[in-house]
Amino acid sequence: MHLQIAIGSLLMIITTFVHAACTLAALWALRMTHADRWGLRTRWMRVSLIAALVVLMFYAALLEITIWAATYLLVGAMSAFEPALYFSTVTFTTLGYGDITLNESWRLLASFEAANGIIMFGWTTALIFAFIQRIVQHEKAARASDVES
Repeated sequence: MHLQIAIGSLLMIITTFVHAACTLAALWALRMTHADRWGLRTRWMRVSLIAALVVLMFYAALLEITIWAATYLLVGAMSAFEPALYFSTVTFTTLGYGDITLNESWRLLASFEAANGIIMFGWTTALIFAFIQRIVQHEKAARASDVES
């Protein structure tokens, strides 16, 4: 049990750093494209920027899921990569089909992954919401300056 808690805690720390790095990379990419200058001018560009952020953060989740899957292989909880990746995806997303399970000696680790997934998806949702909110504020400011002109 203590080993599972230690491994789960370590993986939560690692995936938090991965998620933070991906968040900063996504925001940096949006900043470097000068999205606030040209990207918010048309509806199509606003949709494209939101979609780009969603896709980037999806890949962050996929990387985190893969880290968990690799750990299941490393500790011997799973014997092949495809079932480990499938189990990790179902667990990280808290879908929990239950068609593949870990034996009793590793099942606590899956609980850590589910908790980690909830946190990461909440973080991503907050990021996307904040980005959309910024776009809406930009639109309001642009409309206000058009009215004044």
